[in-house]
Amino acid sequence: MRILALSLALSLALSIVVLSSASASGQGSATGEGDWQAQESSRVRNAVQLTFGDRFTRAGEAYFSPDERSIVFQAIEVPRDGEAASPFYSMYVADLAHETGVASLKNIRRVSPPGTANTCGWFDATNPGTLLFASTVTPPTNEEASGYQRGSGRYRWAFPREMRIVSVNLSHVDGTAAPLKTVVGEGTGYVAEGSLSPDGRWLVYCRIIDGDAQLYVLDRHAGKDLPLVTARGYDGGPFFSPCGKRICYRSDREGNDLLQLFVADLAFNAAGEITGVAQEHQLTRDEAVNWAPFWMPDGSHLVYATSREGHTNYEVFEIEAPPLGTTQASDRLPTPVRLTHAPRADVLPVVSQSGRRLLWTSQRSEDHSSQLWIAELVPAHAEPATPGS
Repeated sequence: MRILALSLALSLALSIVVLSSASASGQGSATGEGDWQAQESSRVRNAVQLTFGDRFTRAGEAYFSPDERSIVFQAIEVPRDGEAASPFYSMYVADLAHETGVASLKNIRRVSPPGTANTCGWFDATNPGTLLFASTVTPPTNEEASGYQRGSGRYRWAFPREMRIVSVNLSHVDGTAAPLKTVVGEGTGYVAEGSLSPDGRWLVYCRIIDGDAQLYVLDRHAGKDLPLVTARGYDGGPFFSPCGKRICYRSDREGNDLLQLFVADLAFNAAGEITGVAQEHQLTRDEAVNWAPFWMPDGSHLVYATSREGHTNYEVFEIEAPPLGTTQASDRLPTPVRLTHAPRADVLPVVSQSGRRLLWTSQRSEDHSSQLWIAELVPAHAEPATPGS
């Protein structure tokens, strides 16, 4: 199989800071420990840790519920005495509380069956009581532990063939196993990395076909799916834009074990049905791994993680997309703007629908484990913060 290697999906790459090879674009940030907080405060303020090493060995890839009162995330719990840690991520939901003026998580509960591999959880905007995520449903036959690795200039990851997209009724979740309903996938080939359109009708996802990862879209009303992006090489991690007329994704179609970001305008027929891609736009073209793109509420910008600063120090950047309806590809690519500056990895960023919060996975805590963080996101036009404020 000629596919860029990553665990479960590229979105599961939470062990990034153990990477030892330097990016071709540099050896890492020159920002010192005493400077990065001030540099970061112009856009990212009052960062608060949400998950901790006393419960989770690592946690990440979190997404807000439509009302921003809950989040879904994947994590590996600290094993009981005498037990080994699971090699696979479980899926969790939790309430986002602000009782003391500082964000925290309460009522954390597991929604995936024990022993299964899981990723890419997503709330149904039209039915907030329903959660969608990718799961093997039963323990995967491939016992290779999930985790992003880069060594000797090569990537490696596993795509469990049992992985399919499922839904669960959150009212049935009690911290143990909850009944799962298959949405798409047969359990005979990797189907994951899914997300919903704002109206809940369309589910865009990644499917491996003959060893090639391609993007499909499912019409949940008609029960039919359609191939969207079938270029040779890995294409994955898609998200609908806030208007529902575009998607963003990452691609390794150059076959060079690097990822680049793309945006595609969707084509619709007179009945409002998606028929394919009208125009594709490439946002990055460099020697870095660019991944986990996510739309900002304005529908014109995205946040993403990149190895521009070095493979031991992934950071979150913002980038502008061409206006919807742009018909010609441009050789002039947008200039990314750096948001995070911590010395260790900051990855998997998402922005709340209000645009006021940034939720991401970081290793900036004292134990350097991958955990969830949340912060205020300052608009680009806001006045710079005074250092220390």
